[in-house]
Amino acid sequence: MNPDTSRIIETTDLATALKCRVAACRDRDRTHLGPMFILTDNNVEKLVLPALMPWVESHNVKIITIEPGEKNKNLQTLTHIWESLSNEGATRSSLLINLGGGVVTDIGGFAAATFKRGIRYVNIPTTVLGAVDAAVGGKTAIDFNGLKNEIGAFHQPEAVVISPLPLRTLPPDQTASGFAEIVKTSLISSKEFYHRCLRADIDNPEELFPLIVEAVRFKERVTDEDPHEKGLRKILNFGHTAGHAFETWMMRRGTPISHGEAVANGILVALILSHTQLGLPSAEIHTYATNILKPYFRGVPILCKDYPDLLDIMGHDKKNHTAGDIRFVLLNEIGIPGTDISIPAKEIEAALDIYRDLL
Repeated sequence: MNPDTSRIIETTDLATALKCRVAACRDRDRTHLGPMFILTDNNVEKLVLPALMPWVESHNVKIITIEPGEKNKNLQTLTHIWESLSNEGATRSSLLINLGGGVVTDIGGFAAATFKRGIRYVNIPTTVLGAVDAAVGGKTAIDFNGLKNEIGAFHQPEAVVISPLPLRTLPPDQTASGFAEIVKTSLISSKEFYHRCLRADIDNPEELFPLIVEAVRFKERVTDEDPHEKGLRKILNFGHTAGHAFETWMMRRGTPISHGEAVANGILVALILSHTQLGLPSAEIHTYATNILKPYFRGVPILCKDYPDLLDIMGHDKKNHTAGDIRFVLLNEIGIPGTDISIPAKEIEAALDIYRDLL
């Protein structure tokens, strides 16, 4: 990736970064930039937005707020965003700035993709998970009919502004949630990156932020090469087939877990299947469970009787070619992933048995 063409902006000065990005939009299109908007949630509005208020007020930027949390990434919230844009005079030349975690960048990106058939947007992730996962790559969505990210569109942001400043407001569980996606990226990227994750002190911003940047840069390279997930981009779903199933299953039980925690557990299932199906050394399973999963995350409390429900959820995964044909991203070895690997239900159940034993 040529730095001059990268959408990723690293900064400790959010206001200056936004000022430069707005100027770049004007200079590139040589057109009037319509009304600008910031979409955020009630928590980020209190913790992070004050640092941007001088810029917001001087540019007459309108603020749209939503309730935080995955349960609000739905059609009702999306309608509220559309109505706010419409009532406040947004045009096709407007710019929407999504300031928040993955829920905000997911639903804000989808609002931008669909309002007036598409307006420009910038993501400013305020969580580790949002930075390394949702904010980059142009996937936008809402949850629908009990399924995560069921309705969405591909719509690339103008820029993704990465800063360590808002990340310092995070509680430890949210930092760990984002770390799961960093580890996922390292496992499909290189042994060197993965080994740095194994040694990292994630409570130390000086150690964590370089890992965030490396994960974001890797995802940008992959998604620019394959923007619509026809080939290479599928590797980014490592750990997500079981992970999304865990996340949906826990949400239906009324005991939701974070996306990162679900993916962390899904990675263990994927490593087990990588061993049984592709011969990945079993030592890698134990290294991950001992050094990553158990220190930072809770296990998902599944029983044998829960397997049919989990398999049914996996059968609805968007990566599957046909309904019920469950496909995984697995590792031949660390840093060498394989995609579209169809796994029979009995093999998945056997992997879930091992998963439970390891926990």
